[in-house]
Amino acid sequence: MFSVIFSNIAGFDAVIFLAGIVNAVVYYFAFAAANELYRKMHLTVFVPDNDDSKAQAEAAVNRLTETELTEMRTRCGKLYSVFVNLTGIFPLLGILGTVASLLSVMDDMSNAQNNFYAALTSTFWGLVFAIIFKFLDGVISAKIEDNEKTVALFLQRNWEGRKAKRDEEAVS
Repeated sequence: MFSVIFSNIAGFDAVIFLAGIVNAVVYYFAFAAANELYRKMHLTVFVPDNDDSKAQAEAAVNRLTETELTEMRTRCGKLYSVFVNLTGIFPLLGILGTVASLLSVMDDMSNAQNNFYAALTSTFWGLVFAIIFKFLDGVISAKIEDNEKTVALFLQRNWEGRKAKRDEEAVS
């Protein structure tokens, strides 16, 4: 069975493995960007009760700019978008490998069984990578959504603070 699964690695399955490696790298960078944004935002929005943490949060807020924050959010969103889109093509790559292998069966009927196995391995690897990356998507998507809410809350509070300060200056 394993010889059948690994028989087409040098064929079309290599494309699926290459796409898997690229998607894993994109996932790594997207996950790192999401974690970096989370670390920057954690103490700026949710301030603990003790005095040390409040001082630490104040320092973090003063260091954080809206431009930096939106750039981090945009970078994280772009990487996540690339990851999700690459994840979506794995079943399609499996089907494409299957069709390509089955088309070669028509050319060489004497080797039909091996070409049919090659067709099945492409489908197999396409589905395996799709399942793995869909699981990883579930891991990162929660952090991405949390970051989006936190950034929106921070920007809203920052805007309201600036507006209150302008209103206060206008009254004075």
